Amino acid sequence: MRTPTRTRMTAVLSAEHRARLLGMAREVSIPEGTRIFEEGGRAERFWIIRSGTVTLDIRVPGQWHPVTIESLGFGELVGWSWLFPPYVWQLGAEAMTPVRAQEFDAQTVRMMMDADPAFGSAIGQWVGRVLAHRLQTARIRLLDLYAPHGSGSTAT
Repeated sequence: MRTPTRTRMTAVLSAEHRARLLGMAREVSIPEGTRIFEEGGRAERFWIIRSGTVTLDIRVPGQWHPVTIESLGFGELVGWSWLFPPYVWQLGAEAMTPVRAQEFDAQTVRMMMDADPAFGSAIGQWVGRVLAHRLQTARIRLLDLYAPHGSGSTAT
């Protein structure tokens, strides 16, 4: 299931808030097959994909490999756990292709959010939309994999 356009930064943040956030970005390249973060690790950074594909996954007891929950591409946020204490990744992520992304230092962004309530609210709304979508996607994926009759969803 692809992230709807309404959860992308460009659909949620004003031009001013986008510019402030992107002003803190660092361009990075992530090789194919790289584990970007592991479930349970410290969430100290986050990314917006410029090109390539990242999969989000979750460890399921009894399974050797993590189960893929969602594939992310251009313009999508990788990571939301950086915004909520205790700042621990709730999922894992892997670069499925070479990825170019804008990387952000989570502590710096949180400090800017605290210093400017309007900016903080806008970022919180954006990440909240992403989080709600990811929760629904994870629910559907896990039901499809493990429920006796699947989720009943026809979404792909």
